[in-house]
Amino acid sequence: MEPTAGAWQDQVFDVLKQGRVRQVAYVPDAGHAQLIRRVHADPQLRGVVLTTEEEGIALACGAWLGGERAVLLMQSSGVGNCINMLSLVENGRFPFLALVTMRGEWAEFNPWQVPMSKAVRPCLEAMGVRVLCATHPDEVAPTVQAGVDAAFDAGEAVAVLLAQRLIGRKQWEGAR
Repeated sequence: MEPTAGAWQDQVFDVLKQGRVRQVAYVPDAGHAQLIRRVHADPQLRGVVLTTEEEGIALACGAWLGGERAVLLMQSSGVGNCINMLSLVENGRFPFLALVTMRGEWAEFNPWQVPMSKAVRPCLEAMGVRVLCATHPDEVAPTVQAGVDAAFDAGEAVAVLLAQRLIGRKQWEGAR
């Protein structure tokens, strides 16, 4: 049985709410869809759709300067778009939290997703971002909580990688 969106995504929402996150920036992604819907349904949260992932880094830094906490949701392929902008986080010493749904790992049908998948962790670490990983549903909430604590209490830059296996096999009509 393949995993589907469910309890762990609701737990992530609860962790973000308890962590006083108020802004959630994202490029639309099926892996984050349930979380995004919950964000938009909550009047205490502001969901901000982005045209590209690096805009979310600027949004997160600006939110912090304005007294609010933000999180960036993205897919692993978007990490490559963020590398240069992560210098803002390091040079400004901003707390930063990203939740990254992985592609190119488990049961991937699209070969274009694989190279960035292999590069996500080393790229983030090279830019000074602590990388935490969750591969099973029962690991997600505690891992996201650790990310919230490290980012907003310790002032670190953190990315939580959510394994492709959590999301399940992505289907595409054009796949062989």
